[in-house]
Amino acid sequence: PPLAAASLAFAFPAPPAGARVLDVACGTGLVARELHGRGFRCLHGVDGSAGMLERARSTGLYQELRLCVLGREPLPAPAEHYDAVTLVGALGEGQVPSTVLPELLRVTKPGGFVCLTTRSNPSNLRYKAGLEAALGQLERSGAWQKLLAQEVEYWERATSEEESTQGTGYIAGVVYLYQKCPVPPVEED
Repeated sequence: PPLAAASLAFAFPAPPAGARVLDVACGTGLVARELHGRGFRCLHGVDGSAGMLERARSTGLYQELRLCVLGREPLPAPAEHYDAVTLVGALGEGQVPSTVLPELLRVTKPGGFVCLTTRSNPSNLRYKAGLEAALGQLERSGAWQKLLAQEVEYWERATSEEESTQGTGYIAGVVYLYQKCPVPPVEED
């Protein structure tokens, strides 16, 4: 969550207080906490678990929270509604399928940002390869442009030695940041 929020905040062209952000698979609200700390105030969240939504609601950081099982149903938002969409910590084997990427794009405004993360541990490498193929296909089609794909060696603590990156006790991960096309032209003074 801190790396995703920092990446998004760095890319934002204007003060983020008025930006509408959708936190997909929001869980307990860790991403919202980080975004709020960086000046984002208009936060909406969706999650497939009613229990997680209750925990997110208890943070007081979200203006709107909705139940949505991504991959089985569309996001509960109109097209081109959000300035940014995040999906942090749920893109992995047995979690959110990479086939949801077009749905994330659908609800993002042209010129808006999509920030994603995934793990690089051995049990997630096949999923990550499929995710990166889907990301690249959308980029080649002109749907979005990649601003960042940052590999992070010490992503999170490994739960087993087999999952650890070269015996470090940690697994690696990646933060991706894309901007939906068409990107608005820069106004010259």
